[in-house]
Amino acid sequence: MQATRIRIGTRGSPLALAQAHEVKDRLRAAHGLSDDAVTIHVIKTTGDRVLDRPLSEIGGKGLFTKEIEEALLANEVDLAVHSMKDVQTVLPDGLVIGALLPREDARDAFISLRHKDFSSLPKNAIVGTSSLRRKAQALHARPDLTVIEFRGNVQTRLRKLEEGVAEATFLAVAGLNRLGLSDRITSPVAMEHMLPAVAQGVIGLEIREDDQTSVAAIAPLNDARTAWAVAAERAFLARLEGSCRTPIAGHGVVEDGKLHFRGELLSPDGLRCYEAARSGSVDDAYEIGLSAADEILSQADAAILVRPNL
Repeated sequence: MQATRIRIGTRGSPLALAQAHEVKDRLRAAHGLSDDAVTIHVIKTTGDRVLDRPLSEIGGKGLFTKEIEEALLANEVDLAVHSMKDVQTVLPDGLVIGALLPREDARDAFISLRHKDFSSLPKNAIVGTSSLRRKAQALHARPDLTVIEFRGNVQTRLRKLEEGVAEATFLAVAGLNRLGLSDRITSPVAMEHMLPAVAQGVIGLEIREDDQTSVAAIAPLNDARTAWAVAAERAFLARLEGSCRTPIAGHGVVEDGKLHFRGELLSPDGLRCYEAARSGSVDDAYEIGLSAADEILSQADAAILVRPNL
């Protein structure tokens, strides 16, 4: 690759920076670049600035990507590093997801200082989470629980747990692994009990569509198996028009050349849950996601499917 400088745009949280440095290391290894040839630029997003309200009240998806995408379009950075679960299904004109890194563990982690796993929580226990999906899934399994808002980065949420604000919380296993905090996981939650967010555990690289230098730079970083799985997951999400006010979960995995996908839609209170599963060729990943969504659309209560005014 011709000598160049690559500017990475990212949020400034410890997890976002860990992900940006992973991308930097992979770019340097792929192209033999010097340390100063790849620079990291921190960009504060709306989701980082507003910490006193639930995400669903301040705009849904895009809260952690909008300002970074604006910098990308303004040619202030060359690529944006995102947690793919935060990325809107419809990108701004001129931008594309150019590569997906190999997926980390997609499961959710149950974290508690008192209880060994989710099933061990006592009746009427207080659980903290900022995720409407996790709230709905927890209440679907345990309607007796009280679920409270738990905003902030990983370290902030762990501190709140230590302060006794709640008896337990959930975080992504992938994020804790990337931060070197795997020892804080009390127990991973099996996907049979808590299906993850669409694209959970995946780092995505967003670039300008016409920037051929960046296209070439990140091409070696793309993982095909992850891309096939995420294609199905995001098609499923897009068909259901998911937002941070709509509890939606989905996960795809490639085994022996076939893609296996499962998705679900829940009511915010967790009382109703609709599921669908599909398997097929990896070449049909997008159609697999759409088909699963269509099955749910044919069954779900219309009130759940009303898209809110964000």
